[in-house]
Amino acid sequence: MSTDTPGIDPLQALRAPRDPACDVFLTGPVFLDIVFTGLDSAPVRGTESWARGMGSSPGGVANMATALARLGLRTSLAAAFGDDHYGEYCWDALEQGEGIDLSMSHTVPGWHSPVTVSMAYEGERTMVSHGHEAPAPTGTAAPTGSPTSIGAAAPTGSPASTGAAAQTGSPASTGAAAPAPAFPHCPPRARAAIASLAPGRSEPWVAAAARNGAMVFADVGWDETGRWDLDALPDLAHCEAFLPNAEEAMRYTRTDCPRAAAHALAERVPLAVVTLGAEGAYAVDGRTGVAAAVPAIEVEALDPTGAGDVFVAGFVTGTLADWPLADRLAFAGLTAALSVQEFGGSLSAPGWAEVAAWWQLIRTCASQDPAALERYAFLDDLLPTTARAWPLRRAVPTIGFRQ
Repeated sequence: MSTDTPGIDPLQALRAPRDPACDVFLTGPVFLDIVFTGLDSAPVRGTESWARGMGSSPGGVANMATALARLGLRTSLAAAFGDDHYGEYCWDALEQGEGIDLSMSHTVPGWHSPVTVSMAYEGERTMVSHGHEAPAPTGTAAPTGSPTSIGAAAPTGSPASTGAAAQTGSPASTGAAAPAPAFPHCPPRARAAIASLAPGRSEPWVAAAARNGAMVFADVGWDETGRWDLDALPDLAHCEAFLPNAEEAMRYTRTDCPRAAAHALAERVPLAVVTLGAEGAYAVDGRTGVAAAVPAIEVEALDPTGAGDVFVAGFVTGTLADWPLADRLAFAGLTAALSVQEFGGSLSAPGWAEVAAWWQLIRTCASQDPAALERYAFLDDLLPTTARAWPLRRAVPTIGFRQ
């Protein structure tokens, strides 16, 4: 993480003495991610492939938590950590390295950390994950509608784990087995909370967070039942914003157009955001009827892991800061675009230093369309007048080095 643009608090003008100490609360499984990049093609059976790049970092819900924290939001995470070296590294990286509040997290004796190995090639990635069920913290119970205990294994790729929609690329959306969220029944007071919805499953903490005044932002994963029924998502009733990808949105609304799907979803939630991949994103404010569309920024993608999580983090930041809807979409898309130019989920999450460096660079490009630049003019009021040159050096992408 770059720290040369310190002190940017996107909510500074809105903070008041009685506000919650926490800006965003989230829960879910933390993985150790090992990411290989620079592969020319998929590994071939019976052969050994050498990657030109490799990085290790906390993954799973840590992708989202890190993205939020790097954008200046006070982030609280409830998760189970293994008591192995991987778990110790992930805890330290999140708490000490990123400033994330882990007071609601816990270490599970005798339980090893879930691990995901990701191989990025040809603009996509292949993942292999391994993890075991974590015992539930004392005094907790399974979520309604699910046989899975808190912190226990649940199919990833099902939205039982916190993260962005199917294109996030985090281990929480790969289709591999993964621990389900570890969470308290009484989450801390927060401005916002991020949840992942699953058919037939109700997480008690989501309703509790909403009752305590948090705006709940939710994504959803692939419906393995094939029903695609919004009524089967009981926690949708507590959500301020729903952020599915285009395919999920169209299936849930029985429409054949992502924009039509967004308008249909806006009849169920105050704010519907549909991500369109390379085409950007489209959002509808159900309260006002205002709609906004922002095209994606064209970049050379190294690793898409965690890009969806970064998009959600950018959108949450803009929403809490009360920006116009189009500015929120533009900022979310920008942060996601910056993330795919680096490898690793949480490693690649940009902070304000990266945003400032990009904004300084892009305005010096002679071929840049002035109209396209105008879409990001709101950054002028947020960023310092000078910034370090692009590209910026990121954190050392591995574990094991001593101080």
